[in-house]
Amino acid sequence: MSDVTIYYLEMQQASDLKEKPVVAGLTICEAEIKEYRFNRFLYSLIGEAWQWFDKKNDTDEAWKAYSERDNLRTWVAYYQGAIAGYFELEVSDEQEVEIKYFGLAPAFIGKGFGGYLLSYAIKQAWSVCDAKRLWVHTCSLDHPSALANYQARGFSLYRQEIES
Repeated sequence: MSDVTIYYLEMQQASDLKEKPVVAGLTICEAEIKEYRFNRFLYSLIGEAWQWFDKKNDTDEAWKAYSERDNLRTWVAYYQGAIAGYFELEVSDEQEVEIKYFGLAPAFIGKGFGGYLLSYAIKQAWSVCDAKRLWVHTCSLDHPSALANYQARGFSLYRQEIES
């Protein structure tokens, strides 16, 4: 296996957001009722193509402990009744918010939804989660446009690591 580059990005204030316009027909709502099976499904649907394996073999108990915490919130994007994508925001005790997982379902990649979904996630972090700092990490295994999308929305790279 080749080396993987991990990129850490941050946004220090809400005004750094370079927002993409609303995508007609895309509906985004918070999954207010926590259900670990749903988070596990979303993780698999979105992450399978990008080798999200860190939680793949977790037990039901581990998924429940992860997904149903008070400091983790999940939003889902729908297009014409189908799941188009999702994101999770984790709020720390210091009000630092991490975008834990973010992505589009395979059928919706390349349709212009990613920029708006990320803009929406950023706005939720600052307003709903009351972020003092927002951060995310991605890697070279992710979609080729992922890093560029984060940077185009206003995130700044603050650290980079190589994993063998």
